[in-house]
Amino acid sequence: MSELSRTTCDAAGKACGCSESAFVPGAVPVAEGTTVTYRIANMDCPSEEGLIRRRLHGMDGILDLRFNLMGRSLDVVHDLRSVQPITEALHGIGMKAVVVDESAPAPVVAEEAALSPLQKVGLGVAGLCAVAAEVLAWQGAAESSPPVIALSLISILTAGIPTLRKGWVALKTFTLNINFLMCLAVVGAVLIGQWPEAAMVIFLFAIAELIEALSLDRARGTVHGLLRLAPDEANVRDAQGQWQVIEADRINVGAIVLVKPGERIAVDGEVVEGESSVNQAPITGESMPVRKKPGDAVYAGTINEHGLLEVRVTTQRRNSTLAKIVCVIEETQQNQAPTQRFVDTFAKYYTPAVVVAALLVAILPPLLWHQPVHEWLYKALVMLVIACPCALVISTPVTVVSGLTAAAKRGILIKGGQFLEAGYKIKAIALDKTGTLTQGRPAVVAVAPVSTHSRDEVLNIAASLDANSDHPLARAVVAAVTPGTQLQRVQGFEAVAGRGVRGVIDGLQYYLGNQRLMTEHGVNFDAVRDDLAEQEAVGRTAVMLANDNGLMGMIAIADVLRDSAIPAVERLKALGVTPVMLTGDNLATAQQIGYQVGIDQIHADLLPEQKLGAVEVLESKYGVVGMIGDGINDAPALARAKVGFAMGAAGSDTAIETADVALMDDDLRKLPVFVSLSRQTRRILVQNIVLALGIKVVFFALALSGLATLWMAVFADVGASLLVVFNGLRLLRFDQAAATNKRV
Repeated sequence: MSELSRTTCDAAGKACGCSESAFVPGAVPVAEGTTVTYRIANMDCPSEEGLIRRRLHGMDGILDLRFNLMGRSLDVVHDLRSVQPITEALHGIGMKAVVVDESAPAPVVAEEAALSPLQKVGLGVAGLCAVAAEVLAWQGAAESSPPVIALSLISILTAGIPTLRKGWVALKTFTLNINFLMCLAVVGAVLIGQWPEAAMVIFLFAIAELIEALSLDRARGTVHGLLRLAPDEANVRDAQGQWQVIEADRINVGAIVLVKPGERIAVDGEVVEGESSVNQAPITGESMPVRKKPGDAVYAGTINEHGLLEVRVTTQRRNSTLAKIVCVIEETQQNQAPTQRFVDTFAKYYTPAVVVAALLVAILPPLLWHQPVHEWLYKALVMLVIACPCALVISTPVTVVSGLTAAAKRGILIKGGQFLEAGYKIKAIALDKTGTLTQGRPAVVAVAPVSTHSRDEVLNIAASLDANSDHPLARAVVAAVTPGTQLQRVQGFEAVAGRGVRGVIDGLQYYLGNQRLMTEHGVNFDAVRDDLAEQEAVGRTAVMLANDNGLMGMIAIADVLRDSAIPAVERLKALGVTPVMLTGDNLATAQQIGYQVGIDQIHADLLPEQKLGAVEVLESKYGVVGMIGDGINDAPALARAKVGFAMGAAGSDTAIETADVALMDDDLRKLPVFVSLSRQTRRILVQNIVLALGIKVVFFALALSGLATLWMAVFADVGASLLVVFNGLRLLRFDQAAATNKRV
């Protein structure tokens, strides 16, 4: 993993120590060099990003810059001997930059929106003075009279110093941002004698900046809130066998942690004592608690329902599955979605164009048509205030991060905005069979006793014999016995290669195996011959149980269909997405599974490279195609598909590394949820772009017609930012049930 990737995680407000596989494969490469990560507490808006970029870009020794507005962090790739010049440059433009200490967990980003008592008093005084100046002007006092000027100056100096300071820095660095434009508007208003208007504009802008910062803090909190699911402390057994409460970050691998009923589990681990149901919804999105017993894995952030569990720690807290999820979300913010790249490019040309337009509005009418200078200069100032593209630029990252977080809360880990957005285009999804549509492990699906023998008797004796074997089919037979059933003692056990097993129980010889084993021992199995043919015709494996007295029964074993397979396929079809099966299994078995789940297009007997070719064929037919699989043999097809999905990724570095989207449990119903969430994200992205640009177009028209004032322009600019932020945050309340049942 690159140094840049590591420091990005730390910039998220923690030192997660994720493995390399937790990061996005194929991320944008960065220049070679040393990476330093800064946490910049007052970097909230694209305006600050532009200011920093202009200041650092082109500096000797600076190779690359990567911004994370949602995490308030900046990665600087450089080849300098010291970072001091970088730090001084950031401080010189008013940025509160602190180098991240990678050797220790980083603190959570400070909530800059919180005001000190002195700041609250200052804003209150500024507001009262601005209102008082406006009231005096409305009552007939001249806008340039000493009382009005005095009140306006108090308001400007009390509320506007930070904005004026940022505007001065922007002027020095030739940066066209909202602070520069706002200062220009205020200075212009003062020069034309509009003192009350100047005071009201600077006060409203300060209030609006505060509200915008609060709304962005809420968006940031959705990601950091995931990490806070895991408790900071846990009960750990010491060398004397006593339980002590210690910080979760200090718990070592191999330690035994006690988890009481109702508590959240602090670390990833393995149950060594006790049984309970664990609510894994924060990690896997499973709606029902999962039964845990000794040997089962548990994850940090999940909730122990009722039993007392002792858990052996398998990974440090900073490497937990929960930490990986948060790290991936933070990392993926830098992999921009196509809409975000378009918006950033558009904004680069939009602001200068609007500024030029405002200058022409201020100059041409008075110069060419002898219009009043005061009137047209005021209209130009209004245009400058609403020229900043903050709402347009901030709308996309907020929406994408909200979508990524909403998906993570439902057990869907999406490794980039480009994949979240690409999902709305998916017209077909290729599904692997074994381990994806099916559970990937054999299970008993039918027992047919013969003569006077019962089902339980056949299973009990078969399981007693197979308990001595480690063959997958033998394990399936043993697992089919009712829990707690006492198995019988077997003597003279022997595994017969390619045929089955045999052994003696209570002095009687028993045989368990295929037709060849039965024939060799002279067992007549005519009673089940038709059943054998039927089972084998649908791809099942059938074994028979017999003793020296004759045939006792037949047991059919097959790879069992997942409970979620049928509803997932139904919902995909309802969304207009065509499911296609790709499998290396034989055609008869594939057709049987396809018939059960409702898949019509089936491609069987495929090697890994043939699955890749099948995906290419599907792309030529449908356009954008997704692929879901669980094994290494699926990797080429997963990489070729526009969006690759990995099954059962909880705790699996390989699955997280291979695919673009990882389902944190084995629930295929998350596929239609992903498609629906992607479509909803796309709709909100389009809505935000239309909102941001539409509001500005309306106010440009109002400004030219003389109907818009400066303070109205402030409301329009920041109001647009708030609208797109809160519209993007709607994704956090995404209704997956309603969405997946709606055809789009």
